[in-house]
Amino acid sequence: MKAALGAIVLCMAALPAQCRTLHVVGTAGYLSEWEIEGEVTARSGDTTELSGPLTWTHVGLCSVNGPQRKQGEISIRLSKSGSSSELSATMSLDGGRCVYGGQFSGTSSGYMDCPDSKGIPLSISIK
Repeated sequence: MKAALGAIVLCMAALPAQCRTLHVVGTAGYLSEWEIEGEVTARSGDTTELSGPLTWTHVGLCSVNGPQRKQGEISIRLSKSGSSSELSATMSLDGGRCVYGGQFSGTSSGYMDCPDSKGIPLSISIK
């Protein structure tokens, strides 16, 4: 966990052109039926925001013809609140935007809200 936070802090302190890409992985859905994976980098001029492409892979039992993959985007905002860090994320999929907020220590778990459904379980890690 400390290594992930250290990498994020180093990335946030560097100039955007020098910032290495960070790997985002996680699961989403009531049965963790979606795996998410992507790469994020710091937005130009703003060292507290990261963004990049995100792939959603449906790995549930309904995937009889192999896993279904969908492309989206993720935007992450990191902030410090007292002794803990906070993560706010916006993820796009099929024209909809899902939002998530929670405490962050390299990983974060909680519930995201999407336009057609609220309280969808989400677990996300940044390495």
